[in-house]
Amino acid sequence: MIKDMKRIYYIISAIIALSVYSCDNFDDLNTNPDASTIVSSDMIATQTLKNNFRFWNPNPTDFATGNLWNKHIAVLETNANPYQYYYSYWPYGDFGSYSNVTGLQKMVEFSKGTQVEMSYQGLALFLKAWYGFNATLDMGDVPYSEVGKMDEGIRYPKYDKQEDVITYILDDLKKAEENFAKGKDFKGDIMMDGKVVKWRKLSNAMQLKVIQTFGKKATAAQKARFAEIVAAGNLLQSNDDNFSLKYSENQNSWHPFSSNGEDRRKLTALSKLTVDVLKNLNDRRLFYFAEPADALIKAGKVESNFDAYEGAPTELAAELLAINNQDGKYSLINKRYVAIHSGDPMLYFSYAEQCFILAEAAEEGWITGSAKTYYENGVKASLNYYKGLASAPSSYLHGMAITDEYINNYFTGNAAYAATKADRIRQIMTQRWLVDFFQGNGGKYYYQFLRTGYPEFPFDANTCMNPDGKTFPKRWMYPTSEQTTNPDNYKKAIADQYGGYDGINQVPWWLK
Repeated sequence: MIKDMKRIYYIISAIIALSVYSCDNFDDLNTNPDASTIVSSDMIATQTLKNNFRFWNPNPTDFATGNLWNKHIAVLETNANPYQYYYSYWPYGDFGSYSNVTGLQKMVEFSKGTQVEMSYQGLALFLKAWYGFNATLDMGDVPYSEVGKMDEGIRYPKYDKQEDVITYILDDLKKAEENFAKGKDFKGDIMMDGKVVKWRKLSNAMQLKVIQTFGKKATAAQKARFAEIVAAGNLLQSNDDNFSLKYSENQNSWHPFSSNGEDRRKLTALSKLTVDVLKNLNDRRLFYFAEPADALIKAGKVESNFDAYEGAPTELAAELLAINNQDGKYSLINKRYVAIHSGDPMLYFSYAEQCFILAEAAEEGWITGSAKTYYENGVKASLNYYKGLASAPSSYLHGMAITDEYINNYFTGNAAYAATKADRIRQIMTQRWLVDFFQGNGGKYYYQFLRTGYPEFPFDANTCMNPDGKTFPKRWMYPTSEQTTNPDNYKKAIADQYGGYDGINQVPWWLK
């Protein structure tokens, strides 16, 4: 039985590994005649979702590094991590996710004639849109319309203009929602338990995120579409609809930071930005995120008081951060992240984020409704999320657990909805940024920061490692493999967008 399962796993892996640039068709694969070739749609769905949404390298060091770009945390070692200083060990995007498109096509093919065919079609469209959204944010113009068309003889897909990519993505998300509406609950879904009702809501909510992210370039038709989706009301309704990957106590699916993570935890502090924001709001999420600073406890502070917590300036030179850490000056990441193997689920899209998207849209006049209500609903959703989180037991919360009474009285002082639009947008985006805390998502909120400027990320030209200039990078470079595997389309893309120079400070269309 185990041997047969391994054979099936290898077959699934082979399907999913087929690249859009591959010169081989699926039917041309050499298969072992003695091995089982029975692969079902749900098996492909499971493997694809696992490949897409598990953390890219599940160990504490890389997980901490993956959180640096958003400025939620700081690493405290003498060897400066470029992620903390606006650069990267590998400053390139990639098209690796597109390699899943061939497998997704087989997933749909294997479901033909079944009650769940439309559901798998919806999943394939949603995931392709997800890949395209992330790829175009990372790099600019990217292949999309010709991805996965090897059977039509397209080995080298063209780079679509970013404005066209957005249109294609929105169309695919709309089609995904329509297909899920016609489908039935399906197997193999490790994210939403195969509930087509939830996938419909997510497909609609993702359209809102896409349109708002590219809001500077959004057309009147796209803004109208945004309003129509909101008016229809088929969106995420609560934290139960969150799009997330859950970890478990099974060693094969532990949270990445919990596996031998104590040494790394001692070198990982909350950023000064994070701590100051939470203290300013009297926000008890601080006690879920952090440990009190040792030096402050020794000086007589109490762990249940906000003044026992101090964040590390992410822009400070690495050597100084390491020295200060030895003196116990900073609040390290909460011990629960190591102690509890199931850890916090990795949130990819949440009800709270949706509320903040709607709050901003209401402020901008895209939709009717109360921006204040959307804002407060988003904050309450995030607070309730932590309140009920299994990986946040009271023994790790320093006597400051979030309660219903606390939530009901949250919106006072600096947490009350502001008087001016500029301050309200700042509030909305800062709360949206907090939702993303320690999610290991490679810094995807960073693009919202580039779009809005909130919260104000710290910057010091003396420590910035951006080699092309003392500024915030705007994109990643295209994968180096494109220069040999798809050179004509690659050269045209950088010529059309960036004057022939593929640099991280070049400004893509959506930010102009």
